[in-house]
Amino acid sequence: MENCIFCKIIRGEIPSEKVYEDECCIAFRDINPQMPVHIVVAAKRHVSDILGFQEEDAAFLGKIQLAIAKIARQLKLTENGFRVINNCGKDAKQSVPHLHYHILAGGDMGERIV
Repeated sequence: MENCIFCKIIRGEIPSEKVYEDECCIAFRDINPQMPVHIVVAAKRHVSDILGFQEEDAAFLGKIQLAIAKIARQLKLTENGFRVINNCGKDAKQSVPHLHYHILAGGDMGERIV
């Protein structure tokens, strides 16, 4: 989508501090981090949220989950733990209508929710 900020990052039109990229997703540091480590993992397909996928997309979505695990290992987040969040829709405060996940780490999150 032309005006989607994540699509612009994927196309290289907006700079980002990229930490990972493969054929399914791109991961970059959030510009407004909620924790010391806050990574956004955005699907390379422009789909508003998880509800836009069908059963035939299972492999694509699975690859994104595997990418999240790779990123966690790469950034050495596995020892103390991390949180993965996907906000879906208005009430969940999804700020960008493009499927993405947040990886949060770097301290005790307690009951905090992004």
